[in-house]
Amino acid sequence: MEQIKILLVDDEKEFVETLAERIKLRNHKAEVALDGEEALKLLDDDIPDVVVLDLKMPGIDGMEVLRRIRKAYPKVQVIMLTGHGSEKHEIEAKELGAFEYLQKPIDIESLLKKVKLAYRNKFEKSMVAATFAEAGEFDTAKDILKEKDKKASKRKNRV
Repeated sequence: MEQIKILLVDDEKEFVETLAERIKLRNHKAEVALDGEEALKLLDDDIPDVVVLDLKMPGIDGMEVLRRIRKAYPKVQVIMLTGHGSEKHEIEAKELGAFEYLQKPIDIESLLKKVKLAYRNKFEKSMVAATFAEAGEFDTAKDILKEKDKKASKRKNRV
C-alpha cells in the first residue's frame, strides 16, 4: 500500500508527536498540528488523505475544525480521536461526516487499521464514480457519490 498522508491534530504535544513518530516508523507520512487554527493552515498548504482530530482543544475545537474540513475538503477523511468525548459528541461528529469516532487511549495498530479503512473508502468511491464518468454516465457517477455518502452516514449513525 502506498504511503498515506495523515494530519494529526491534538493539543497534547508529547502525545501527538509520539504518535506521529510511530506512524512514520510504519512507512506513512504524518504531520502534526497542535490546534485547530494550525491544522486549517496546514490543510491549505498540503491536503492529507486522513485527518486524526482531537475533540477538545483551545481555540477552535475539533467539531468546528471538522465542519470546516468537510465544507472545504469533502474528500478528506476525518477520524475523531478523543479522551473527553461523549455519545452526544460521537453522534454529532458522525452527522458532520466524520469517518470514525474513537476514544483514547487507542493502540497504534487499531488506529492505523481505521486510517487505512478511511483511506480505502476515499478511493473506492472515487474509482467507481470515475468509471461511470469515463463511460459518459455523469449522472450515475454523481448518484454513486451521493449514495455512498448516504450509506456511510447511515452506517455511522447505527452507534
